[in-house]
Amino acid sequence: MTVAAPSVHAKHDYNMRSRGEPATMVPPAEPRSYYGRPVIKPPVWKDQIAWYFFSGGLGGASMTLAAGARLSGNDVLARRALLASMSGLSVGPPLLITDLGRPWRFANMLRVAKPTSPMSVGTWVFTTLGTCAGAATASDVLGIARPAGRAAELLGGVLGTVAATYTAVLLSDTAVPVWRDARAELPFVFAGSSAASAGAAASLLTPPRAAAPARRLCILGVATEITAAKLMRRRLGAVGTPLRDGKAGVFARAATALSAAGALLLAGGGRRRSIAIPASIAVLAGSACERLAIFRAGFASSLDPRFTVGPQRARLSEGPRRRTSYRSSAEDDVASYPDTRS
Repeated sequence: MTVAAPSVHAKHDYNMRSRGEPATMVPPAEPRSYYGRPVIKPPVWKDQIAWYFFSGGLGGASMTLAAGARLSGNDVLARRALLASMSGLSVGPPLLITDLGRPWRFANMLRVAKPTSPMSVGTWVFTTLGTCAGAATASDVLGIARPAGRAAELLGGVLGTVAATYTAVLLSDTAVPVWRDARAELPFVFAGSSAASAGAAASLLTPPRAAAPARRLCILGVATEITAAKLMRRRLGAVGTPLRDGKAGVFARAATALSAAGALLLAGGGRRRSIAIPASIAVLAGSACERLAIFRAGFASSLDPRFTVGPQRARLSEGPRRRTSYRSSAEDDVASYPDTRS
């Protein structure tokens, strides 16, 4: 049996790689997949999960706002924020159960507590947070068990900060290119979006005189959300193309416009009820659009081989000498590949 000798190109490529230099003689293959299937499996989540992200962030941040308002003596704002938190946290489980298909699948996630699993940690955080929100709301509205209600409110305020950002960690822990590569900025986007929606909901429900802290939280949250989202898209480069194109791009542009307009209205005339109501609704709609944009972009990036193969080849081509800018190398490689979607 005769074994063919390595070709000249193969020897040349091997010698160049051994010296830490990229091979240039053989052109890179196009990133095509077998039978037109995606390189990675796209997420199986339905749109209910995007609304679950929104309602959970709203409920968590509202609980933190309620605890802060209570500590500062603003009982009017604390009660309204508690009601907003309870509303958001009450919507979350039905949305999650609808996506799971069977109610007992949600209960099965409570059988174990796995600190290394974002899904397990999030399930326990939301379950505990919902219990605290229910106990604190019942205590405040009915005027019973005040010490227990205040303790539940404080614990919920701490857990609310985790609930506002946990879904970002959950997304970035997947293999979806846009979600995984945005893991540095995604928690800030979700934290800002959650704070903005909590402040807007409280401003919508609270008389203007007592709603000043909620308006400030809303404006700060919008500024954080827009800034972090802009930095995220810039750093992702070509990998973040799904955040600019298609339905995800429409949602992203709507999120920026609605949130910015609502925050400007609240800053300029939030003391007037006639302005605070539409401004708060605009911010809430913008926060929801931000979650939908990121959610839809993940599906688009998982279906296109360019966003899966391109960054992988960029990292492999670096070899022992890592480039100073991963973004530029990945962007060049992804941009050079043709669109192979059918």
